[in-house]
Amino acid sequence: MRACPFSPTKSNQKSKSSDASPVRRNDVKNDKKKAGRRDFLSSTGKALAGLGVIAGGGNLLGQGAKEDTASMAGKAAASFPTTEYDWTRHRWAYGIDATRCIGCLRCVEACKAENDVIGDAQHFRTWVERYVYLEGEDKARVDSHADAQNIAASGSQAEYRFDNRYKDEKVTKAFFVPKMCNHCTHPACVQVCPVGATFRAEDGTVLIDHDYCIGCRYCVQACPYGARFFIEEEGVSDKCTWCYHRITKRLQPACVEVCPTTARIFGDLNDESSSISKFVRDNPVQVLKPESGNGPMCFYVGIDKDVS
Repeated sequence: MRACPFSPTKSNQKSKSSDASPVRRNDVKNDKKKAGRRDFLSSTGKALAGLGVIAGGGNLLGQGAKEDTASMAGKAAASFPTTEYDWTRHRWAYGIDATRCIGCLRCVEACKAENDVIGDAQHFRTWVERYVYLEGEDKARVDSHADAQNIAASGSQAEYRFDNRYKDEKVTKAFFVPKMCNHCTHPACVQVCPVGATFRAEDGTVLIDHDYCIGCRYCVQACPYGARFFIEEEGVSDKCTWCYHRITKRLQPACVEVCPTTARIFGDLNDESSSISKFVRDNPVQVLKPESGNGPMCFYVGIDKDVS
């Protein structure tokens, strides 16, 4: 039986480097085989590529939600990933309030530490972009913490901050936009994966089975949000999993937990009283690139037309 992949390897401390050379994970291939990495997956059910609930709720959510949820209700109670977690009972979603984000990048650092993401400026499961409008300009200037000038300002590829390049400019508007995998309802990455390594689980998360991944990188190219990256040392693709090893234990994703302004919201759309249900219900939410047809499950407030 195939195990679920979400790669829950964690690091209690963020890797740091005083120079610009990449900080690599130690013995990644050996770590991948350690039983501790998948302790709570010992009794997993079979995860089929593309299997999932079509999300519903709010004007931006899929129309077939009630029918799909009802059809799954008749399925046997899952032992996936463990007897303590039934993935047919949840419909996870994510919200971002850009009016609250201050660009502190604690989310990026927490994600790297929690998920053992390579500690350089090229690999991220989540990142933050800065949008700045200057007087007399109609289009936003966009940069991220991985921008060369921002790396130079931090002095290290393993520490992140935004520089003060606009201090002498007349800024008319500015805001920060956190981004990550959108865990889409109709994910292009799942459609192009030739071996089913990328799949959509019944709780709405899009995951990668690193044991099945052959490193073709089709999913990296297919993602319209640029949310995936390739780990050369392991020969596999990687991305945000909404900290699957945490949410299946009733914990919040690391990025949500450390956000000092509650700009990041996560929860279960099947629970009408959850923070994400209230966020989607009470705000004029938007999604990125709705024209792609992917049906993203990450909802935004406070962004404009230049954000894509």
